[in-house]
Amino acid sequence: MPAERLQKIIAAAGIASRRKAEELITGGLVSVNGQTVTELGSKADPESDHIRVNGKLLHGPERHVYLLMNKPKGYVTTLRDPERRPTVMDLLRGVKARVYPVGRLDYASEGLLLLTNDGEFANRLMKAASHVPKTYMVKLAGNPPGEGLARLREGIFIPSDRGKRVKTAPAKIRVIRESANPWYEVTLIEGKNRQIRRMFEEIGHHVEKIKRVRYGPLELDVHPGKFRKLTIEEVSKLKSLAK
Repeated sequence: MPAERLQKIIAAAGIASRRKAEELITGGLVSVNGQTVTELGSKADPESDHIRVNGKLLHGPERHVYLLMNKPKGYVTTLRDPERRPTVMDLLRGVKARVYPVGRLDYASEGLLLLTNDGEFANRLMKAASHVPKTYMVKLAGNPPGEGLARLREGIFIPSDRGKRVKTAPAKIRVIRESANPWYEVTLIEGKNRQIRRMFEEIGHHVEKIKRVRYGPLELDVHPGKFRKLTIEEVSKLKSLAK
């Protein structure tokens, strides 16, 4: 088998996403045939070389698993939580493969979440350049003015986790239910952290609820806390969208 980049081999084995694999390599946690490797361009042959990640011998590529979960409110989208809050991994009873979430939904949000052990696939989907549309049902406190919604539709500057202000891509927004606290359908083609909350806060409105109901060709079709495997056709459609 021809040599491949180490981060690709680690991702294919289901250990971590390619981006996380790069961090493992530069952090000195990967060795090939007994020698620690820290260069990202390094290659190895997964069939003939002995590759260890954090001291554990890497076995061949895992059979890829792709899951759609309905994440309930009150769960964090991480493998483990230092605050000991429940994580989405607690809901994966009966899944033997070591899967991890694709992107995130914050603690107070709910809805459609993808999980997989296909690191290459996850990495492509998480890149903003993938332009895979994601649709959310959003409940607001109060009615935003039309000019505020127009700013969101065109793209608006919001604070990032690093403190800088970044501009969002244009969003599709339409009212679903008019009331004192209305519901809107919001479709994004990117996924900045807490993006929807920050977008509406920028025009002066607090978000009360967020539920993701569509991700590319996928629709939320399982009960809260439950999950199902994606079909071969669904995986194929997602992969074609993320190219």
